[in-house]
Amino acid sequence: MPGNGRSIFFFRFDMHIIKLCVGVSSVEDLIAWRAERRAIGHGRADGFTVHRTRMMPKRAEEIVGTGSLYWVIGGAVRCRQAIVALDAATDHEGRSCCDIVLDPEIVRTVPYPRRPFQGWRYLDPNDCPPDLGASGDDLPDGMAKELAALGLI
Repeated sequence: MPGNGRSIFFFRFDMHIIKLCVGVSSVEDLIAWRAERRAIGHGRADGFTVHRTRMMPKRAEEIVGTGSLYWVIGGAVRCRQAIVALDAATDHEGRSCCDIVLDPEIVRTVPYPRRPFQGWRYLDPNDCPPDLGASGDDLPDGMAKELAALGLI
């Protein structure tokens, strides 16, 4: 309340997730793999993509609706997908797990080198690579990585 000497501040701190995209060598491979999975009936009826992981993020409220899953492909962050929901699930062996519900749009990012790690990690917004602009969307991964290393994109 004004005049009482106290202030209340509300901060919204968006959070993201970063994960290795195992078995995929390029963004094009990821796009093709997702299309193949949808074609054989592994997609959701609402068009969203699901990636299953073992652990539910404890910071789900900071992620859902504002965060993205950043994919590490070939040793660098290459793209991201917006996180629509984090759903508790059970795998085929009866263990609890988390379904990360993703927007189907894959957004290319400026390639940022990243060492391998297991599972997923939180990714602070300040550490996220920027999205490639319209001029960089058609660049092959190798060329985009070289241009980013030179600081040109």
